Parts: sequence; structure tokens; C-alpha cells
Amino acid sequence: MTWSHPRGYDPMVACSSLWEQKTGIAIEWDKRSLQDFESFPVEELARAYDLIVIDHPHVGQITAERCLEPLDIAGREAERAALSSGSVGRSYPSYTWQGRQWAFPIDAAAQVQAWRPDALDAPPARWSEVLDLARQGGVLLPLRPPHVLMVFYTLAGNLGHSCTTDPSHDLIDLEAGSEVLETMREIASLVEPACFEMDPIAVSERMAEAGSRIVCAPLIYGYVSYAMAGFRANRLAFADIPVVGYSGPIGSALGGTGIAVSAFSKARDAAIDFAYWAASGDVQRGAYAAAGGQPGHAAAWEDQTVNEATGNFYRDTRATLEGAWVRPRHDGYMAFQQAASDRILSGMTSRHKAAEVVADLNRLFRESSPTQVSGAAGGGA
Repeated sequence: MTWSHPRGYDPMVACSSLWEQKTGIAIEWDKRSLQDFESFPVEELARAYDLIVIDHPHVGQITAERCLEPLDIAGREAERAALSSGSVGRSYPSYTWQGRQWAFPIDAAAQVQAWRPDALDAPPARWSEVLDLARQGGVLLPLRPPHVLMVFYTLAGNLGHSCTTDPSHDLIDLEAGSEVLETMREIASLVEPACFEMDPIAVSERMAEAGSRIVCAPLIYGYVSYAMAGFRANRLAFADIPVVGYSGPIGSALGGTGIAVSAFSKARDAAIDFAYWAASGDVQRGAYAAAGGQPGHAAAWEDQTVNEATGNFYRDTRATLEGAWVRPRHDGYMAFQQAASDRILSGMTSRHKAAEVVADLNRLFRESSPTQVSGAAGGGA
């Protein structure tokens, strides 16, 4: 099971075809919408599929539910070392939890910047430049949950106030969180209200359509498909995030996906073999990238051919990926991600006081702790 976009589906089908030629083992892929991918219970998928593409914030829940098979099996240490050394930013360790490896990165992403090279000489380097473009009607920002929370995370990190990943503490200092929220409110007031209902794909489609006036999306999960000539009427270019703080393009909320194996699989060994192979450097920079994937291995990100085919998508966003921040991953985080996204959205659209919104985020985060959840449920969440 993977997610329904050419970037998520096509490379898995292409790699599986090669795998069948190589081993005689056929793999069939189904796909879910992006929204389902971000919220659908992994355990249900694990009971229905041998191989599952997951997002790293699920790993705490996965560990508690025991629905995935650890991939750090004896005898394959050298292969894992190669995968780890090929990590783009913290992609590989983002799937490490409680000393075990639950997935291998096959897709690396973070919030980066999308811009129109046919309309701008260069992408904005500072947040103030983004605001200037927004005042001219040239900016969109994906603010549909959970992306409104991802923007909060990224701005917090870039301002030097990275959110904590420990639910025994407040998510963010009240004053710092209020500064982040006011920064979001300023740009939200300058872009279309429709942004509150747009995810990265919707924003990318608007930017890439013929006649579009949108020239910049300053914080958006990069989709390499739009960087390829001929994919849409306007080719999008991608760059490091514009800086609102003073330490460069740091703090972006890490995204991407990893390939995982179901603990209920009746073809466990074959599924694990495919996971190792599909995540390897040679496959990632070869068949995976050629089929429109957005690889998770540095071998692809550094490859000349891969970059030439995508307008230097990888080289031009690498610094942001290397400085990206890994979201919380504890059991209970996924419910927090939805609740926090909804709270920020209501706070922005209803003009609630920033301090009230941040206080609620801190409360929700503390309540997401596994100990808090278990206590509230009377001993079993």
C-alpha cells in the first residue's frame, strides 16, 4: 500500500516490475489518497498488506501496536550501514525507534520553497521578500491540516524556537509560540483564504497551471514531478526555504516516506528483501528516480543525471533537508497532530489570541503523552 500520487505510486510499480524479473516474485500495489495516507490506521493496513509505505511520525504507535516487522535483522548490518550513510538529513534515523529500525527511507522531503523560474529571476531568500510578493498576489501557502501545523513547526525552527519532541514538556514556549503564530497570521492575511483548504498538491497545481499569477510557495513539501519539463504548463523550480530567522534554512519539518513490512505478513522474508533492495542507492538513483520517484537516498540526490532531469531539484533543496527537524513520534502523536492542526486553523480564522492558541497546543501536547493517554483511559488506551 502506498499513496495516490505519481511520486508515491509509479516508482513502486516500476521497481516491483524489475524485482519480479530479478526474483520471480510479483508485488501488486494499491494506493490511498494523501489525506488517508496521513491519517489511516497503520494496523489496519498491516493486516491487509505485506509492504506499507509509512510516514515517520507513526513509529511510536506502530511500536505499541506491534503491527510492523523490525528491519534490523541479523546478518545484514553492512546493508543497513550503507542505507544509514546514504541518509538525506535525518531521514534514516527518523524511522529508528526504541533501538529498532521500522522502515527504510525511500522518499526524502521537507518543507522547501517552490517558485516560478519563468516569472522570477531568483527565489526569495528572506521572509520579507515573500511578504512583498504576497502583497502583489503572487503567493500561496498550503494551510489545510496537517500542513498548517507543519508551517508552524518550520517557522518555529527557523526562528530558533524548535518545538520539543518530548510530551512531558510544553510543545513550545508561550512567547515564542505566539511569535510564530503572529508570523503565520501576517502571511495568511496576504494570501487567498482558499489556502486554508489547500494541501501541497493543490498549491502546486495552481502554480503550475497556464496563466497562473502565483509565483511562490515559500513553505511547501516539494513534489519533484512539478520540477520536470512537460509535467504541467508551468515548470516549477525548488529552492531552500526563505529565512525568517538568522541561521540559514534550518528547522523545516521533515517529511518523506519509508517502506515497512507488516508483522502479519506471510511473505515476511521476501518483503524484507524487497525493502532493502528498493531503498538501496543504486535502485534509488536508477529505476526509482527514473519512474518519477523522489528518492530517499543521497546517491540519487547527488546524481548528475537525476538532477538534470529535475532542474536541480535535489541540489537546490539539499541544505534545507540537512537542517530539517524530526517531528515527535511517540504513541499518541498522530491524534495530537490532527487536534493541533485544527486548533491552529480555528485560532487563525477566528482571530483567537495567540497566547490562548499556544496554551491549548501545549495542553494538547502534554495530553498526547502515552502515560497521560493511558491514565485518561483508565489503564488502557
